[in-house]
Amino acid sequence: MVERLVSAKAPLFNLDSVNADGSFGKANLEENIKAGKWTVFFFYPMDFTFVCPTEITAFSDRYEEFQDIGAEIIGCSCDTIYTHQAWMKTSRREGGIGKINFSLAADHTHEVAEKYGVLIPEEGVALRGLFIISPEGDLRYSVVNDNNIGRDVDETLRVLQALQSGGLCPANWHPGDETLHV
Repeated sequence: MVERLVSAKAPLFNLDSVNADGSFGKANLEENIKAGKWTVFFFYPMDFTFVCPTEITAFSDRYEEFQDIGAEIIGCSCDTIYTHQAWMKTSRREGGIGKINFSLAADHTHEVAEKYGVLIPEEGVALRGLFIISPEGDLRYSVVNDNNIGRDVDETLRVLQALQSGGLCPANWHPGDETLHV
């Protein structure tokens, strides 16, 4: 039986990561919760591939917008921190991602990808799973798609803002639109 994640407590993680400045650190969900931040946590299949850098750089280019609304972004794959660091040291022109504005976590044991239901065990990689976690630690949004299709940063921002509105948001709702009044 598939376990439901949305509207439940998000599985906690404390993963080795490469920080935005290229140093090694930790990506710790519990720390984001203690800091009262929303967390946008996304999995991608692997470093040095084709669709993944388009997503990571798109999120990085819009990082400040997420920060402005109290959210932290954490990217994650089943690669190691050493592979992440090498990818970050490689320019975008040369197939890398260059400098990005958030941490990349390393789930080389596959434990977290399995807990979030995105692990492809026979390949040792994760599906493209994106999760929005509230400051209270509740998993409020989940979308998982095929590894051939990149995600939309605008839609992630829209959903995060809808969740933060606290209202009932109809289809195609955008910030500034009215919520439903029941």
